[in-house]
Amino acid sequence: MFDRPNAPASPSATGPSAPERLMRIAPLDLRQQRFRQVMRGYDKTEVVAFLTEAADDYEHALREIDRLRQDLTRQEALLVEHREREANLRNTLLTAQRLADEIKESAQTEAKLIVREAQGRADLLLQKAQGRLDEIERDINEMKLRRRDAEGSLESSIQALYRALEFIRDQDRSDERVLLHRPRQADQQANAGGGHRQADAPRAAEGDR
Repeated sequence: MFDRPNAPASPSATGPSAPERLMRIAPLDLRQQRFRQVMRGYDKTEVVAFLTEAADDYEHALREIDRLRQDLTRQEALLVEHREREANLRNTLLTAQRLADEIKESAQTEAKLIVREAQGRADLLLQKAQGRLDEIERDINEMKLRRRDAEGSLESSIQALYRALEFIRDQDRSDERVLLHRPRQADQQANAGGGHRQADAPRAAEGDR
């Protein structure tokens, strides 16, 4: 048998929590290992060649393990970074969702307030319009009453003027009848006066004589 001197450990990890395994043989140990010579032993050249090849393969395996370990470390770092980014993104999304909910709630509250104010203004405008309509209707009714009063007054005035006109016409007719009778009486008086003047004329002539 050959001795196995203690060599620097090359840890191989199967997982983040797996315990590291100490490697007791290094590639250099395989290359420097010397065996005791015994009768009917193995061919020394073949043994050395086999150990050299095993050492090369073992060294390559260790390098591959180191590379994989470094890759694992980088991947773990990337995983941590991605997890941090995911957590930040999740927090950002939660914050954005919360802000969106708050904005939505605020917008709904403001919209309800605006609608309530608009309804109040609309009711006030309707009340004012109704009041104005009632006032206009009162004015119209008052104007109708005034019109009726004016029509009544005008009708009364027209009737009074018509009666006055009829009275004046009646007076004119009476005056015409009086005038028609007066000329005859004047003619009779004129004729009577003429007779007296003719009778007096001879008397005047005799007096002259």
